[in-house]
Amino acid sequence: MCYDCRPSRRSFTALLAAGAGMTALAACTPAPAPSGPVPTTATPTPAVATTTAVPAPSASGAPASSAPPSASLSQKYSLSDPASQWIIVNKHRPLTPLQFVPADLVQPRVQLAVSGEASFLNSTTAAAAEKLFAGAASAGVTMTLASGYRSFQTQTVTYNGYASTRGQASADTASARPGFSEHQTGWAFDIGDGGGACSFQPCFAEQPAAVWAKANAFKFGFVVRYPWMLNEITGYYYESWHLRFIGVEAATDMAKRGIGTLEEYFGLEAAPDYL
Repeated sequence: MCYDCRPSRRSFTALLAAGAGMTALAACTPAPAPSGPVPTTATPTPAVATTTAVPAPSASGAPASSAPPSASLSQKYSLSDPASQWIIVNKHRPLTPLQFVPADLVQPRVQLAVSGEASFLNSTTAAAAEKLFAGAASAGVTMTLASGYRSFQTQTVTYNGYASTRGQASADTASARPGFSEHQTGWAFDIGDGGGACSFQPCFAEQPAAVWAKANAFKFGFVVRYPWMLNEITGYYYESWHLRFIGVEAATDMAKRGIGTLEEYFGLEAAPDYL
């Protein structure tokens, strides 16, 4: 679920050294974006789904309320419809349909570090991203869009390449299976720093774009989807570059209550591995 880069840029050497030999799980590793027009298909109207209570305390270690999302939020969006801004995609929850394509892909008016399909987001996320990037710029931080939408077909090519050379078990630690990537929804994207340093590497967390986003993204409706040390819940190690839109109300609620993951926020089971 992450980026438009070559596989070598997915190296988690620093994490491996710090993690006593544990294999780093990466939300995804993309192939170069295909050229040509971006396909779009109609999608169903988001269904309503009732959410459940959030576990307490938060696994992140921060103080968290045991209450579920507020009444105004708890039944607002579906957790299973990929056209919903609360869709939860993880190793236990594939997209339905697997080959979902957002109906409203657009290119946001932000600084791009990619082209082709990877420069697109769904229209809601694109509008929010423009405000996010403008907010960063006003604070003197240059942010780039490093990877946006990724189609099922692109993810299939990427994943199969890893599986053919490394085997499925190893591929599952480096690339999301087709239909299991947040990038396919159009609700998530990866950021880069204006200076281009540490792209898709652990050290990106120390770059101005990542530092600013961690502190401020919630004000624009985004969360850092794969937080530090919560891989046993999300299935992926810390990705300071991967932002996910859930709306200002929900993102602010999570931030105020110190809840680190969407799984915790919506009372869903942890998804460290594929079922």
